[in-house]
Amino acid sequence: MHILDARQTAQALPYDQLVPALAQAAQEFVSGAIRAPERQVVPIDVNSVLLSMPAIGDDLSVTKLITVHADNGQHHLPAIQGEVIAFETRTGRRIALLDGPTVTGRRTAAMTLLGIQTLLPRKPVSALLIGTGVQAQAHADALAEFFGITQFWIAARDLGRTQAFCSALCARHPQVIASPLAMDVLQHDTPQTDVLIALTTSRSAVIPVNLASSTLAVGVGAFKPDMVEFPAELVHARKVVVDDLGGAHHEAGDLIQAKVDWSSVSAIGDLLSGKIAPASLNQDGLLPIFKTVGQASWDLAAARVARAFLN
Repeated sequence: MHILDARQTAQALPYDQLVPALAQAAQEFVSGAIRAPERQVVPIDVNSVLLSMPAIGDDLSVTKLITVHADNGQHHLPAIQGEVIAFETRTGRRIALLDGPTVTGRRTAAMTLLGIQTLLPRKPVSALLIGTGVQAQAHADALAEFFGITQFWIAARDLGRTQAFCSALCARHPQVIASPLAMDVLQHDTPQTDVLIALTTSRSAVIPVNLASSTLAVGVGAFKPDMVEFPAELVHARKVVVDDLGGAHHEAGDLIQAKVDWSSVSAIGDLLSGKIAPASLNQDGLLPIFKTVGQASWDLAAARVARAFLN
């Protein structure tokens, strides 16, 4: 069995291979070819949980085990730790042990890339990110590497951290221009951008209501029922596409609190498989919104890419 650390796991998951692998997995998941129950959440203490996420494919299967210890800063340890175990479905033979947070970061960013590729009718050249955390960094790198985006705006509540994020992004990608924005600016003067991606744990909407009709908005960060990134007005004004319909019912706080009509919400796997026509998602000339909550099937897609890399 191959054991990969964070750096090696990232090397094994290039976005140009991860995005098509996710497209395949999304179609297999909605068809039932991949069997993946909703994540199991087991409390450890008042501030800590264990997450278990299995997925079974015909060729390869995975189990991701993640612990989240919110108070780990006092121990000088990361809050999120874990691993993805990949094994051969037919025999159970272990293939690889991958770094869990790295898999999560890259497959989450890759799902956003897939959503953009599927729902935006043009190649993006600009992006506005709300948030400066680990997922924001992964998404910025993914957008620069996969689409070649060079124009970024970064918005967050802490302007100092935002400026530092922009400087670091430009250092990693010298061709990029990254401009910091104060959060209050977004509500009345949102830059014209192809893509807007929210990557926060906010409990109140951070995405502006008055979003340009040509901008694709993606919500990534709100993964609990009490978290919100999309304003209810935007949820009701546009068609909604999610990565995992079942998971969204329990975890997409934006949609739950907006009391979305779930019968009108589409899964990206159904769109990719042709079950839903892309034209049906354009409502009054408005692009749809894309909400992701994560799914073990996406970890299986990553494991497939890593196995090919190791072979």
